[in-house]
Amino acid sequence: MIPEFLPEGPALVIENKSRILIAADTHFGAETQLAKNGLHIKSSSEDRLKRLLMCIDKSGCDQLLLLGDVKHSIPLTSKQEYFEMPKIFKEIRKKIPFQILPGNHDAGIDRFLKEDELLPKDGCVIDGTGYLHGHTYPAKELLGRLIVTGHVHPVICLYDDVGCSLKSQPAYVLTKIDKDSFKMKNSSDVSGTRVLFVPAFFELAGGIDVRELKKSGMGPLSKGIDEDQAEVFLSDGTYINSLSSLMNDECNRTFR
Repeated sequence: MIPEFLPEGPALVIENKSRILIAADTHFGAETQLAKNGLHIKSSSEDRLKRLLMCIDKSGCDQLLLLGDVKHSIPLTSKQEYFEMPKIFKEIRKKIPFQILPGNHDAGIDRFLKEDELLPKDGCVIDGTGYLHGHTYPAKELLGRLIVTGHVHPVICLYDDVGCSLKSQPAYVLTKIDKDSFKMKNSSDVSGTRVLFVPAFFELAGGIDVRELKKSGMGPLSKGIDEDQAEVFLSDGTYINSLSSLMNDECNRTFR
């Protein structure tokens, strides 16, 4: 099983017995919170939805999985979300069956969903692969498999020759779990567990540089990154380098 990357998302397709389209951290309704912080911009939910529907059409998938933080406002649901979310889900249902792995921003989202569209917050296994948002410890049945997760908004910051940071780009990080760093109650066996961190679909989400993910503390899975074996990919699937090499380059740049 080799993931297919859709840079238009960013999103990806995982195919085993069925084809599943995965997108993470859409953050519909984020403009309301931005306005509260003094940044007043027009809602981009319609454009974001069009981009998601385009990914659905292009992928030819059987199912859509949204890896949490589908909405943005917490702990309440904003007027913008009350207005937009029913329309968004209606348009998605016209195209494809979908399910949501709820994230830390998704309190109250069940009011907009059918009963079978909301999955457990600690994840589930679908077609042999584990999925969850990533703000909680994974359910035991996800261990020993590939786990696909969102939540941390990974990006890679590229630098020029003099060490100035260029524009960051969405990135995927594929890693084995470091047994010494990942501490989960009632389960010490994480052998064979790999994690694929998925970048945010929301274009203004920002993110954490892949070099900082492990020490960021953004969820238990990020703490378990094996930096010596992790690999980094751009949103179109282009292989960049091992995480350890990127971190060594950063250290060398500091002392030029």
